[in-house]
Amino acid sequence: MAKSGVTLSLLWNEYCEQCRLSNEIPLMYSQFCRYYRKYASTQKATMHIRRKPGEQMEVDWAGQTAQIIDRNTGEAIQASIFVAVLSCSQYAYVEAFTSQNQESWIQAHVNTYKFFGGVTRILIPDNLKTGVDKVSWYTPTINKTYHEMAEHYSTAVIPARVRKPKDEPNVEGVVGIISTWIIAALRNQQFFSLRELNEAIQDKLYEFNSKPFQKKTGSRLSLFLEEEKSALMPLPATPYELAFWKTATVQFNYHISVEKMHYSVPYEYIKHKVDVRMTRNVVEVFFNSHRIASHVRRYGKVGQYSTVVEHMPEYHRSYTTWNSERFISWANGIGPNTAIAVKAILSSHKIEQQGYKSCMGLLKLADKYSVTRVEAACKKALSYTPRPGYKSIQTILKTGQDKVTEEKDPISNTNENTATFGFTRGARYYGGNE
Repeated sequence: MAKSGVTLSLLWNEYCEQCRLSNEIPLMYSQFCRYYRKYASTQKATMHIRRKPGEQMEVDWAGQTAQIIDRNTGEAIQASIFVAVLSCSQYAYVEAFTSQNQESWIQAHVNTYKFFGGVTRILIPDNLKTGVDKVSWYTPTINKTYHEMAEHYSTAVIPARVRKPKDEPNVEGVVGIISTWIIAALRNQQFFSLRELNEAIQDKLYEFNSKPFQKKTGSRLSLFLEEEKSALMPLPATPYELAFWKTATVQFNYHISVEKMHYSVPYEYIKHKVDVRMTRNVVEVFFNSHRIASHVRRYGKVGQYSTVVEHMPEYHRSYTTWNSERFISWANGIGPNTAIAVKAILSSHKIEQQGYKSCMGLLKLADKYSVTRVEAACKKALSYTPRPGYKSIQTILKTGQDKVTEEKDPISNTNENTATFGFTRGARYYGGNE
């Protein structure tokens, strides 16, 4: 009957066919149905399970929602209600959130553990996407962030079966009671912030936990204090900090881009896909579950770079050790013209670091052509312009202009000779007497 398309009529026909083959007289259809109902009633028996103190905590979102009024527009905003229940004492925690997203789900658990003052050994959530990525009774896949939170609190996540409310009976029962005792009781009150709503919920929650049981002595609060609180595992030294996971590819500049910021990883991982864990303050990079980089998270202007020198190739590291003072000191060691040229290159950019590549180019020219020729080339370039660039100095060296010696102007020489040794015409040339 649990299989799709199977009916009692079909089963009765198959039963009659088997009886005819075995020469037996089959029951009438009405009798067949009566016997089936009698059989089915025995299979629906339930068993009361005595939960151990501090063993299980059941969590879920309530079906009903509360309302918050927007102060500016007067619009009603729906608030989801998170419910957590300890299976043994049925001690409950309730909190309202404006969303059922991952951040709210994790924060609700952190607040719950703080409220209880300890942690249960088993955590039983419903099959929500914020908790379970892949539903399976035998091998469920727990959401990575949710699993990390459970590891932080040293608890095991065992999701309830799909459409099986008996796997989490306490939270299912409390959700129904909470809907009446808290949500319905606050229906006539107006709240203008989530904080106001949660303060009212906490007052009602205390009444709910302190209310005496109907069929046994004590209350949820008294049972929690007497039996379960001491059985809870201690809280970790620090509460869990919400982390988000992303996937990124390492670019050729050995950086990954996350939230429009750039973080370095060892250059050996270029073009590899890595997992990125982001908290409010830290960005961690993992490859095959091994952490390969960690950075302080960047905020503010888009496009910032966080670079660790150890992540660079060797030839890139040498570049980062240079700064303006070291470039000028190197230039002074070569000659005054080179020093003037380097200062001109550094000052010609809005940001000083933009001139570092040109200065590094001069270093390479000195290695290629010698420091003497670079000094001569800088002198030549300064004779053309007070702010020479790397390209002009490179061109002078390539064309050998730095090797040309200065000569006297031939025009000036001619004028000088003419003045000293000019032709003199006598008076006879003009018809006069000597």
